[in-house]
Amino acid sequence: MTAAESRPALWPIPRLDQALEQGEITAIDLVNDCITRIDEWNETLNAFLFVDRQGALQSARESLDRRRAGRSLGPLDGIPFALKDNIVARGMPATCGSRILENFISPYDATLTARLKAAGAILLGKLNLDEFAMGSSNEHSAFGPARNPHDFARVPGGSSGGSCIAVASGMAPLAFGSETGGSVRLPASFCGVVGMKPSYGRISRSGLVAFGSSLDQIGPVARTVSGIALALRAVAGLDPDDATSHPAPVPDYFAALASTLPRMRVGVVKEFLGEGVDEHVRRTMEHALRTMESFGCELQEVSLPHAEYGVSAYYVVASAEASSNLARFDGVRYGYRAKDVATLEELYTKSRSEGFGDEVKRRIMIGTFALSAGYYDTYYGRAMRARGLIARDFADAFAKVDVLASPVSPTPAFRLGDRIDDPLAMYLTDAMTIPANLAGVPAISVPCPVAEGELPVGLHLQAPFLQEERLLRVAAAFEDAAGAAPFPKALAHAGETR
Repeated sequence: MTAAESRPALWPIPRLDQALEQGEITAIDLVNDCITRIDEWNETLNAFLFVDRQGALQSARESLDRRRAGRSLGPLDGIPFALKDNIVARGMPATCGSRILENFISPYDATLTARLKAAGAILLGKLNLDEFAMGSSNEHSAFGPARNPHDFARVPGGSSGGSCIAVASGMAPLAFGSETGGSVRLPASFCGVVGMKPSYGRISRSGLVAFGSSLDQIGPVARTVSGIALALRAVAGLDPDDATSHPAPVPDYFAALASTLPRMRVGVVKEFLGEGVDEHVRRTMEHALRTMESFGCELQEVSLPHAEYGVSAYYVVASAEASSNLARFDGVRYGYRAKDVATLEELYTKSRSEGFGDEVKRRIMIGTFALSAGYYDTYYGRAMRARGLIARDFADAFAKVDVLASPVSPTPAFRLGDRIDDPLAMYLTDAMTIPANLAGVPAISVPCPVAEGELPVGLHLQAPFLQEERLLRVAAAFEDAAGAAPFPKALAHAGETR
């Protein structure tokens, strides 16, 4: 273990739980280590938009008292976490990375936030994102772009860039982001951490600011699969405040990791290893697939023939839903309100024009057009039919194999500014992740082994609906065979010595 990785903030969550329980470290030590790392690196990386130092230290003292009294609330008691700033927490900002909500303070906790607090986890603060979760690079934040901890000149991926930066750099051992089309898995791949999208409805969306309601999901980010399993066990399950949450019982995902993995049939998605895949990604994937064979997986090629329509269908469906969901930001009830207006229509127009960024306005206009009279069947109706075909492709594939494997993205992290003025190139970044959102199936990005100096690449695994346990077991087996992701070299080269 290097000097940088010896710091508790970089330890896997099960290791932290053990250390806290045995008194090797305290929750106060851990929170202070996270805050120190935030102070050291946030100016460069721009991951955190808000840090609750005093609140986190108070929660750490309470956790320490519980642990010493033998009243631990479980393996997350005393574990710091941070939230993408479109997931609300009482008394904290909820900006969604937008000027239109710059001064908004949430009066309540999201169900996710409340469940984590009930498990004893300690909320550090709120994390940067593409505005209203609309982006693949975290360059669309009103509060400045975030930077990849492996190469400061590159994007961290989006829209949950801040969440993955925080974990990769040791600012927090656990973070949560949101997904509409790949916004946890893509930055997890680019930043070299583990990021998961569970089945639609597995984690409550109550308190997640809506983008595309039939697609939106919350997902955990951690350094190891075991940390994901512990986090998912704590937050999954039915929520009466979210009509789309699923009533299925929540398994003990962490305990399942200890059981022997049976021989798994792994479907290699042929559409995602063809033309347009970067050579570094292709080589890394070939090695990852050989690694899967080494622990007993049986590989076979499978097809998702309608996946090529995923990006087109997604940007119609998601934009249409965004057009509806973002209509509430009108300058009247809360959020930014334009000054010097004479009419109600002028108030609406000026508030939204000044408060929203270009990408959000672009998607609202696309969605409004797709839903307008005379165009609904031409665009939205056809997109929904394509979505049904993609879901059927997954069902057909899972009739033959247990999990699917592919890259997360055709390329590793690209340079800041490279795609900011080319929306189509930016949208195609998510071509391999979007189908899982359209179908609602669980998916995870696990770091692949790469040579020193090479950019991270994530192995993308997908499983049938509500089969998170299977997905996590395969991901953990791959992680064990491949080894955990290394600490970002850019931080070490920039002077990390602790």
